[in-house]
Amino acid sequence: MKASRLLLLLTLLCTSFFASAQQEEEARVEAKMIRSIYDEVLTEGEAYENLRYLCKNIGGRVAGSPQGAAAVEWGRQLMEAYGFDKVFLQEVMVPHWVRGEKEVARILNSKKLGTEEVNITALGNAVGTGAGGIVAQLVEVQDFDELAALGREKVEGKIVFFNRPMDQTQIQTSTAYGMAGNQRRSGPSEAAKYGAVGAMVRSLSTDFDDYPHTGSTVYTFNVPKIPAIAISTNDADLLSKLLKDDPELNFYFETHCQMLEDVMSYNVVGEISGTENPEEYIVVGGHLDSWDLAEGAHDDGAGVVQSIEVLRTLKAIGYQPRRSIRAVLFANEENGLAGGKKYAELAEEKNEKHYAAIESDAGGFAPRGFSLDVSDEAYNRIQSWVPLLAPYDLHKFDKGGSGADISALKPQGVDLIGLRPDSQRYFDMHHSAQDVFEIVDRRELLLGAAAMTSLIYLIDSQGLYEDQRGK
Repeated sequence: MKASRLLLLLTLLCTSFFASAQQEEEARVEAKMIRSIYDEVLTEGEAYENLRYLCKNIGGRVAGSPQGAAAVEWGRQLMEAYGFDKVFLQEVMVPHWVRGEKEVARILNSKKLGTEEVNITALGNAVGTGAGGIVAQLVEVQDFDELAALGREKVEGKIVFFNRPMDQTQIQTSTAYGMAGNQRRSGPSEAAKYGAVGAMVRSLSTDFDDYPHTGSTVYTFNVPKIPAIAISTNDADLLSKLLKDDPELNFYFETHCQMLEDVMSYNVVGEISGTENPEEYIVVGGHLDSWDLAEGAHDDGAGVVQSIEVLRTLKAIGYQPRRSIRAVLFANEENGLAGGKKYAELAEEKNEKHYAAIESDAGGFAPRGFSLDVSDEAYNRIQSWVPLLAPYDLHKFDKGGSGADISALKPQGVDLIGLRPDSQRYFDMHHSAQDVFEIVDRRELLLGAAAMTSLIYLIDSQGLYEDQRGK
């Protein structure tokens, strides 16, 4: 009896020893592969030069524009030149909004300054004033409750000035952006419900400067469409001060934007085929479109070139993935999300199994980790990889959130992940004329690409679920 127990104990100890030794060996292999990924990207990476071409040779890429079409062809040719196993286009009908002639805005005959020109930009998808513009008194509000309290009597015939700033006390600037964003998205239609003739929104920025920031507005069905603009943060503060002494202050603005008929565009897809489960897909992506005020460098040229760099890197180091890995350059994130919706629609129609999706759409700054909209089991698995990623300064692995373009895959049960770079400077230039190639740091951009490549390698090689480990 004692001998049997001793034999059982020895068997358990040996099993535990060999299992531990196997896990240690796996960890060494994984660490070595991640090191090779970072070495390749940081010494041979091409994302920065690809971004230079996209920004400087094509520029701002509003959906439906000639620049948008040029960007599609650039993405297709680049991925074909890299020799990916498959490169193809997915047809997507996208909205076609045009800005038109230069916008103008002035404070008129103020008591303290007289007439003063201010910095504004039309909101995306907005209608324009046309020639002659709009002249009206301003009414300043912080939120929709304050607007409703004023009612039609005090709003009709006026320009509603939404002046709620991003909350500077929020450490995560994306949280502050979300808290302030409804005034831009829905403010014009809310103002129109009470008879306003125009709407102006404080730019969604953490900085105080003279650059207005655009972004989409969404008109409500059966509510009049009124012209809508954003004003720079400095001019918003100036205007608010003037209104305190001169509440009947008049304001003028002129815009010529309009929405044309939808046009054909494309998602651009590049793929490295899997060796064991080619019918399962891991997606990495960013959106190809941008606003027209600048070059769309951080938003989202960075995500586009990082996604392409993931596949280039895996190919360069000779990694043969178990599952098929796709880089998707999505169409029309900024003012419609048509590309992401179409990708998910086609995936469902074709009965494609998507294993996981990662998006980079928070700028090309130094990566800090990932946001994880995944199951509890997948979350725990990714947490087990933190020791492998910590040497590369990746330490934030928080539940919740991923990316707008991949969000349409969620109903299909796909685990979704977002790259999370340092966020403190992103909204200084987001959707403004400052989002140009020169403000992107080469090393930070490449580190983001290496981080995504490393996580995709771990997901592919180790699996997100225990019953798939090593299969």
